[in-house]
Amino acid sequence: MPTVTLIGTRLAEEGTEFVFQGEASACAGCPYRTQCLNLTEGNRYRVTDVRDGTQRLDCAVHADGSVRAVEVEPAPITANVASRGAYAGSRAKLEGPCPHVDCPSHELCEPLGADFDEEYRIAEVHGDPPHEVCYLDRTLTKVTLEPEDG
Repeated sequence: MPTVTLIGTRLAEEGTEFVFQGEASACAGCPYRTQCLNLTEGNRYRVTDVRDGTQRLDCAVHADGSVRAVEVEPAPITANVASRGAYAGSRAKLEGPCPHVDCPSHELCEPLGADFDEEYRIAEVHGDPPHEVCYLDRTLTKVTLEPEDG
């Protein structure tokens, strides 16, 4: 079910995904803060609709200086998980941090919007990850994790 929130005007486009970072110091005293801060910090969201006919509101946080009303919903996360037990419908955790930032799988091993301590349901299995060799000797499978409800 979509949630109405305010995001930076440059981000206000259907299909845009973002991770909600929480309150910034510039939010203090803003009359719109309750409309902006209604998402769960650290969760990934996708813009599903830009509200037509809404005005741009001044914002001290966003680079373009304004926000617009949009509908968002929790977004799925593409990630690498341990191959053992990685099938659609099963639950999995991320394997943990990886220091190899140049690896083509790094963004999948440490995906934005996912927490190493959380367990996620696998929505879809894609198969082999983009790397040829895991330098941490992990056997991984690329999957889509169901979005969090928050």
